[in-house]
Amino acid sequence: MANGGPVQHGFPHLETVRASITALYRRLSYDTVRTFATSVAPADVAFCDTDDLYLGAQRVAHELVRHYRLPDARLIVSFREMTHAANVELAAGPEYFVELNDRFRTHRRDIGAALAHEVMHVYLHRLGLSFPGTRDNEILTDTATTYLGAGWLLLDAYREDSASSQKLGYLTPEEFGYVLAKRALVFAEDPSVWFTSPQAYTAYVKGLAEARRDEQQPPLTAAGWAGRRRYAHDRRHAQGERGAVGEARPGVPYSFTPDGRGPLRVSFPCPTCQQRIRVPVRGRVRARCGLCRTVLECDT
Repeated sequence: MANGGPVQHGFPHLETVRASITALYRRLSYDTVRTFATSVAPADVAFCDTDDLYLGAQRVAHELVRHYRLPDARLIVSFREMTHAANVELAAGPEYFVELNDRFRTHRRDIGAALAHEVMHVYLHRLGLSFPGTRDNEILTDTATTYLGAGWLLLDAYREDSASSQKLGYLTPEEFGYVLAKRALVFAEDPSVWFTSPQAYTAYVKGLAEARRDEQQPPLTAAGWAGRRRYAHDRRHAQGERGAVGEARPGVPYSFTPDGRGPLRVSFPCPTCQQRIRVPVRGRVRARCGLCRTVLECDT
């Protein structure tokens, strides 16, 4: 939790974020991901200063348990002095003990954001889905929270001015915006109408631009002129090196590989779930991602 200190910006964790989205689709399946088409509603996690601290926290926790479809999980919420925003004890269940930073006693509007991340820890624990290392596992948790409909709370908790700053989670504000935008493009949802923080809206716009770029990379037909020209050059080079196996270069999402005596093939990430798709190089091709079922128009 950045509290008055510098807030990291940009997209330094984008590779892990994309891997997290792929892992979610692989573990949950397309059908299960689609059951999260509706985000947590602001009214369901609203917290007024006049609300009882403990009863209000328990109510918000219950709403998040319901959103994540964990009906047999019970969260016991307490507060104490700590460095991090929150912590959850991942035992066998059905009771899970969540500790929130004492800061939330007076910053109650952000209790929902902190609980959204901790309840997702419980959800992923029950799924048996994790990444090695604390950093990558926390990025997975932030990404899953956001992609499954509760992460807009985490981005809305980001506030920064010349005198102070606050940010929850391991992702940068722009990375939260990116995952929110990926979700918005899938479910035709506009989370920006829920933001109370102007900085959150700015970060979302930057994340949306990055998410749009995923849809404009060759060999997709939506790629721009410069990308198409670079792709054509790389394709000619690959066709002249049929015996070699190509690898994606930094900043270039696609790679070419020979396929025995058949046509050259190109591999590229699905703009929705980031799983790599492999199709023959033979002009216009319509491909369907087997993981997220996105239909892609390609010019290979």
